[in-house]
This record gives sequence, structure tokens and C-alpha cells, in this order.
Amino acid sequence: MKEFKYVITDNEGIHARPAGELVKLAKTFASEVKVAKDGKEADCKKIFTLMGLGAKKDQEVCFTVTGEDEEAACEALEQFMRENL
Repeated sequence: MKEFKYVITDNEGIHARPAGELVKLAKTFASEVKVAKDGKEADCKKIFTLMGLGAKKDQEVCFTVTGEDEEAACEALEQFMRENL
């Protein structure tokens, strides 16, 4: 299991366009990808659960990646977050 935390820097938080791109990226990996905020957890491969977190600017989210390609998935997701959110 790999884990990383990220503080949202985008003024609109996790909104539709980057959420869709994040889901698309997560789906390229076999590993299970979860993201949590304030005790709520979402499957990063399902846009509605991801959007349901309501992650806003300056809030911290925690990604948990579990599976056979967790190392690569974690690196790619962390880079995506830094570049887009």
C-alpha cells in the first residue's frame, strides 16, 4: 500500500474537468485508488464519488493506492495533482 497527501491549490478545488482527467488516469492502473477527505472516502475511478468529496482549495486529501502497480500509480497520481490541482 502506498499513500500520499496533497493540499488542493486550484481555486475551484476538484471540479469536473480535472476530476474527469484524474479518473481517466486512475483507470489506467490495475491498483485500487482511494481518496479521502474529512473522514469520507471515494473510489478515484468513479467521477461521482470523487466529486462527492467536495474537495476545495486549501483542503488536504489523502490518496491510498493498493495493488500490483501501486508504485507507478502513486507516482503518476501525485504528479497529476501537482500539475493540475
